[in-house]
Amino acid sequence: MKAWHFHYTHKPLERAEIPEPTPGPGEVVLDIKAAGLCHSDVGVLDKEDWLAIIPNRPIVMGHEIAGVVSAVGEGVTEVAVGDRVGVCPTGASPTNPGYGRDGGFTEKHVCLPGDLVKMPDGLSYELAALGTDAGMTSYHAIMTIGGLQPGWKVGVIGFGGLGQVGARVGVVKGAEVHVAEVNRDLWDRVREIGVADVVADAAEWAGQGFDLIVDYAGFGETTTNAAKAVRRGGTVVLVGMGKLEFTLHTMDMILGEVRVLGSNGGTPQDIADVYELLASGEIEPTVTVVGFDDIPAYLDKLRAHEVTGRVVAHIAD
Repeated sequence: MKAWHFHYTHKPLERAEIPEPTPGPGEVVLDIKAAGLCHSDVGVLDKEDWLAIIPNRPIVMGHEIAGVVSAVGEGVTEVAVGDRVGVCPTGASPTNPGYGRDGGFTEKHVCLPGDLVKMPDGLSYELAALGTDAGMTSYHAIMTIGGLQPGWKVGVIGFGGLGQVGARVGVVKGAEVHVAEVNRDLWDRVREIGVADVVADAAEWAGQGFDLIVDYAGFGETTTNAAKAVRRGGTVVLVGMGKLEFTLHTMDMILGEVRVLGSNGGTPQDIADVYELLASGEIEPTVTVVGFDDIPAYLDKLRAHEVTGRVVAHIAD
């Protein structure tokens, strides 16, 4: 079956033919219908640091996967052939798709039943794939880690693939949501989802008493500025990895008793919650659907910041 292989940093993906998998005891095989592209994939291609979590290469990249169960191994009762499912990339399997085991840039995928989240009727495979990471990560940060409550004043930094979902979740859950987004071309789209206000720089929020700010950009100064904008006892949740270091001012932290929390991935339940919002139409993320052969070119576009929202590859009908 066709696949895109990652060999090493600074090397392009290579088109390959690999054997079709069969499920072992307790395993499930999916026919992949859609697979999302992510800035993390660009990180793998560009930064040697990622090699530490990719011990076995070549590997099929792609950690946002949705498809149909096509085979189950001995002892599997949780799902059945024909079930429409998404794969939680931080689920029950001891390895993560696209990093520790072959991911979604191919035609079939092996995983454990505990990785799988059943798709609601009417949800497309493309949105289901997006929901497994962009949706899950965004929701987990603002709801599970951030603990958003109705009526809170909430800031979202960055309106990219994650921030657009997180901001809309906040609106749907009854918060007063403000967005900081440097790209003014996105401001009309920001306003369309029901936020209270949009600014170019979170530094403009200093002293405004936010209950919660989620930094989906993570460019160092964005997190620093967030800590200056929350109320006493407020929370900053860091998701983005635009830079791998940031500075916090001691006075802000101590006098304000500010909490700064990291958020990594999420759970199958986070995905299930996001799937309900996607299926109902309450969240309508901007998504570009491309073909299997287009995956390398669109990873280049992600690198060059030429894509708005998320990119999902259509693998099969």
